[in-house]
Amino acid sequence: MKIVLLTIAMLGGQLVTPISDRVPKLNVEATCKASVAADKAMGLVLAQSYEDCMRDENAAQQQILPIWTANSDKVRNECEGEATVAGTESYVDLLTCLQMASLDKPSAPALALRGASKNRNRK
Repeated sequence: MKIVLLTIAMLGGQLVTPISDRVPKLNVEATCKASVAADKAMGLVLAQSYEDCMRDENAAQQQILPIWTANSDKVRNECEGEATVAGTESYVDLLTCLQMASLDKPSAPALALRGASKNRNRK
């Protein structure tokens, strides 16, 4: 019995991904809803739709994992903080931060995504 438990413990330990290696789960749905509402309140002519915002956020999320694991814990923590500042959460902002930290690495592709990024209307 002890051998079985030891084997399970050893195998289980190898299958667990450290928390720092996981891309954070962000509530981009709320951020996209708030972004669309803010765009409407400001009367923007070219306001982004909720669907477009979510498409960009989901695309950014898919691009993050290889860049996430290539960066240090320090960079990850800084970028996660930047992407979740003031209660807004954005994978586009997280991806942008990680890409900027990885500029010298050829594995950081540039994306033309807007999503719920706080910087999307600064063009």
